[in-house]
Amino acid sequence: MSLSAGWDKYEQARKVIALLKPGSYVNLGIGMPGLVADQMDENLGIYLHCENGLIGYRGLYPDETIDIDVIDAASKPVGLINGASVVAHDVSFAIARGGRLDTAVLGAFQVSEFGDLANWMSPNAVIAGVGGAMDLAVGARQVIAMMKHVDKVGEPKIVRSCTYPLTARNVVDYIVSEYAVIAISEEGLIVEELAEGVTEEFLESVTAAPLKFQVSTSS
Repeated sequence: MSLSAGWDKYEQARKVIALLKPGSYVNLGIGMPGLVADQMDENLGIYLHCENGLIGYRGLYPDETIDIDVIDAASKPVGLINGASVVAHDVSFAIARGGRLDTAVLGAFQVSEFGDLANWMSPNAVIAGVGGAMDLAVGARQVIAMMKHVDKVGEPKIVRSCTYPLTARNVVDYIVSEYAVIAISEEGLIVEELAEGVTEEFLESVTAAPLKFQVSTSS
């Protein structure tokens, strides 16, 4: 099976959205998680938070005029929903650290079968800093890792034990890759959904940790 199969990154973002609860406060990390804002329906009543002080932002509308002062944590221009708040940096981090976020959606270099997260430094990084990732990982009630299933050389990113520097231990609740939605529980890695065309055998071949399948197949 080709590694190019599976959901595209926009479908992957929609799989993440399906795991979010209406009325919740959600932080989107730098990188792939930023796509979630662009795919989200404002009518879901989900409030997006970013470290630089926005509470209630959204993806830009088509042809919307950009306000260069309204950006997400990756410095990408975004819009504000009605009733949005702009707060000081320290207040934003108090929200992250104080258990007031329902979910953090973060990228990952590796996730272990126990939910350990490594997402701030790869072995060949010249410059790296953990930034707010550790605060988000331990402060949010739920953590979703939105990630590619394998790295650039085809090595599995879901592993028995992380070999990259850890961001936090035992924090990841769900992994959403281009191939599957995987829950992490006391029973291990539970595959809840497979992308169309992805077989159990293929998923096992690109995953370096045991999997259990309780699967629905989805397009």
